[in-house]
Amino acid sequence: MAATALITGANRGIGLAMSQQLAASGHDIIGVCRESSPELDKLAKQVISGIDVTRESDVVRMKATLGDSRLDLLINNAGMMEDNRLGDIEYDSLRRMMEVNAYAPLMVTEALLDHLGKGSKVGLITSRMGSIADNDSGGRYGYRASKAALNAFGKSLAIDLKPRGVAVALLHPGYVKTRMVNFGGMITPEESAAGLIARMEGLTLDTTGTFWHSNGEVLPW
Repeated sequence: MAATALITGANRGIGLAMSQQLAASGHDIIGVCRESSPELDKLAKQVISGIDVTRESDVVRMKATLGDSRLDLLINNAGMMEDNRLGDIEYDSLRRMMEVNAYAPLMVTEALLDHLGKGSKVGLITSRMGSIADNDSGGRYGYRASKAALNAFGKSLAIDLKPRGVAVALLHPGYVKTRMVNFGGMITPEESAAGLIARMEGLTLDTTGTFWHSNGEVLPW
């Protein structure tokens, strides 16, 4: 029986690249997104579209479509980035990023607890910019704070889910050529996805709660 991976934000960018590579390795893909894409429709076993992961009603609807399906992999990939500069901070922007980047992955994971069993793995796509120790350039107030919050949530999830046999990884994808950064990154979504999948494959209960770069480097908090 094929392993099943549910990926949020699966219609494009890193989420689509992970979906493509996992499907090629034999996984059944459940793609969750606001709006699907032809590429996702082509490969996914199931597409759950029209989902805003910040809305509890949408998350409840997403869960209802799964029936009793077991999830071997849950990849919380959906995210957003807006710029905030000191002296011109838009606080609604900070709130939006906290909702999408931090609260939503926690809400999705909690909602899907019944679908995660012994041996399941949860990946949280965070960012090196969520590292407080690594911040040597300032700025990006909302994005940094939301990813730092996600790291804190992920560490607690790792501790709380370990007795269930579920491991959690906090994953920095690298500086990736996606729409989020106007395609100005250093690596392709495909290169990032390969590294992220390798980190998930190597994840164990002994390494649960670790903050990794997609290249395998362990990052500071």
